[in-house]
Amino acid sequence: MRFVGVTSCPTGIAHTYMAAESLEAAAKAAGHSITVETQGSAGSEPLAQSVIDTADAVIFAHDLPVKDVHRFAGKPTVDVGVKRAISDGPALIAQAVAAVSNPATRSAAASAPTGGLVTKVDATASLGTQIRQWLMTGVSYMIPFVAAGGILIALGFMLATAALGKNGPVDITAYDINLPKDLPHSIMHSFNPMSLTWWAALLFRVGVAAFGFLVPALSGFIAYAIADRPGLVPGFVGGAIAGTTGAGFLGGLITGILGGLVARWISRWKVAKGVRGIMPVVVTPLLSTLIVGGLFIIVLGRPIKALMDALTNGLNGMGGSSLAVLGLILGAMMGFDLGGPVNKVAYTFATTGLATTGLAQDATQYKIMAAVMAAGMVAPLALALATTLRPKLFTEPEQENGKAAWLLGASFISEGAIPFAAADPARIIASSVVGSAITGALCMAFGATSMAPHGGIWVALLFGNFLGFLIALAVGVAVMALIVIALKQRDHSAAAARIAA
Repeated sequence: MRFVGVTSCPTGIAHTYMAAESLEAAAKAAGHSITVETQGSAGSEPLAQSVIDTADAVIFAHDLPVKDVHRFAGKPTVDVGVKRAISDGPALIAQAVAAVSNPATRSAAASAPTGGLVTKVDATASLGTQIRQWLMTGVSYMIPFVAAGGILIALGFMLATAALGKNGPVDITAYDINLPKDLPHSIMHSFNPMSLTWWAALLFRVGVAAFGFLVPALSGFIAYAIADRPGLVPGFVGGAIAGTTGAGFLGGLITGILGGLVARWISRWKVAKGVRGIMPVVVTPLLSTLIVGGLFIIVLGRPIKALMDALTNGLNGMGGSSLAVLGLILGAMMGFDLGGPVNKVAYTFATTGLATTGLAQDATQYKIMAAVMAAGMVAPLALALATTLRPKLFTEPEQENGKAAWLLGASFISEGAIPFAAADPARIIASSVVGSAITGALCMAFGATSMAPHGGIWVALLFGNFLGFLIALAVGVAVMALIVIALKQRDHSAAAARIAA
């Protein structure tokens, strides 16, 4: 049979593509074929309509609404979350085969096209679940700004370090984009392509501009998840105000939730027919933005800024054992659910903290970022190592996943360990928490820093004390791999003993 599929996840980074690979491998193993459209953060190449028309069935493995779902109308459909495709691809292929002969599975997709920004918030879920989904939507849209801005800033500092001269370090923070022509540090008017210093300043300023959207994007898309399009304006404006007043990401969280709730409330007003046309373009954005911005500036801004200042000062004042404990906690969170909500909380704490830190390369926030990144690399690398050392303790698909996990782990994609955790959650998660926690604590103790918010070993030049980073990572990987092997060997030996008896 010939199938088509669509995969998507909230962040559009790892799960989207891992689910596609799992479905392709499962279809091939079962003697079928499948063509998958990955609707990820890199954009998607739509399936040709001729391919859809000739398919026997369609598999949707998604955590976001499928774009242009009308294309699949009338097809037998299997509709599940993205993690199901990663953990149990063969079962989904079997479901698709069964769906072909079952008229009840045919998709009733709307004939009107859909697209644009998407989010997945279950209106029937509990309030706690919905809040988590709101926040995850904001984080998923924020991450590309963080990655682009953070890496560009770090590259700027790296080039500035390479441009050291007799007069000492180059202060690229003094270079601006559009200063008057008579000032020497105007990038727009005086850029010299032959100077490494000017390139460093250019990278730095573009990175700062991208990083400046961190809080507005977080706030805007939280509001969008709550109120759909009406929430974008109050969310973004509220986030911009939070950023300029020094309230940081905590302010962005508050303005995002407040903006979404206010916009949703106003958009549901019962108004006269003559007013309905101007509600979404004038009334809703005007009133919601005024309410959110006014409340934040007058009432909420100062206490939230005070809290952020206290948090920043507390982090910068940490040292020694306190930092190691913080690294232990963040590392355990990174290893707990491998790309899930707890993992994302730790990662968001690290990345949003970059926006509030100073420019000193040994700042505490850079140490936190290094510890979080190292801890997030432990699980996939440890499982890759375990499958290499003791392949007989793992199934054939797990051995193949282990080969891919080398690259995923090196690239700081924790989700590379998900197939293993889905098949054996107790042992894998327990060992992952231990190994990742050790790495986080050691990374902090060694004083490793990262000015890049993502990239793993591929951004090694942007690390401080990279050797300490590697040692902390290697210890955590070794510990987790040994625990996994020991636990699996114990159960393997016990099973063999029962068979012999």
